[in-house]
Amino acid sequence: MVLATPVATSFLVGDQTDAEALALAAQGERLDYGLRPVTLGPAGDLILGIVACALVLLALGVLLRESVAGRLDRGWWWVLAQLMTIAVIVGFSWRVVTAGGIGANIGEGLVIIFFGPIALGLLIGSAVQADRLVKRHWGVDVG
Repeated sequence: MVLATPVATSFLVGDQTDAEALALAAQGERLDYGLRPVTLGPAGDLILGIVACALVLLALGVLLRESVAGRLDRGWWWVLAQLMTIAVIVGFSWRVVTAGGIGANIGEGLVIIFFGPIALGLLIGSAVQADRLVKRHWGVDVG
């Protein structure tokens, strides 16, 4: 689920190239990119996006079923929520960084400055919680 979420988010957010830049590109102006978007073509991108969304929903359904049945410690939901937030940030950031424009992409810098530390904090938080859950499962004193 964590691996499919950035792809699903990127698919759902869509291209962030603004209308002005698209109009200039239609007139033959070459757009600037922080990173060039990766594409499988319109049909391939659509299929990949739909498959990623379906995988996220399927995985979420399995996790919910296991949680309701008591086979998944509810503490893992906090870890998963943090990892999923990072995955959404990655998918959204990808669309911002790969947006075409004329000149500098200010959004690219803002994404790195703001979302980078947030993602790092979430990653550290999820690792700490996962460590506690593993130690609790194996009977290690977590103090």
